[in-house]
Amino acid sequence: MGSFQQPQGQLQVLVNMVDFDLDPQEALNALRFSVRLGSGVALEEGLSPEVFAELQRRGHNVFLAEGHDPLVFGGGQIIERDRESGVLRGGSEPRNDGCALGW
Repeated sequence: MGSFQQPQGQLQVLVNMVDFDLDPQEALNALRFSVRLGSGVALEEGLSPEVFAELQRRGHNVFLAEGHDPLVFGGGQIIERDRESGVLRGGSEPRNDGCALGW
């Protein structure tokens, strides 16, 4: 992740792990949004039409971005260590190339 999406994407992935108890791969796989200055909020394909319509009803300027472009939605890898067991769990971004390695 880089540029303006970096803090947005990192926050979304962390919220998925901390608030929704997703493992690293699930957190990276989850759909994202991207605030695009001057054009509104890009939503990733796969969002339910009901959620899209509700966001519009509430006055948000939202649009669906084509594909799962890492330039729009970011990319990353995660390695998480379980504090009790020491076991490492990893996740790798499905939107671009990469891998999570730990030892």
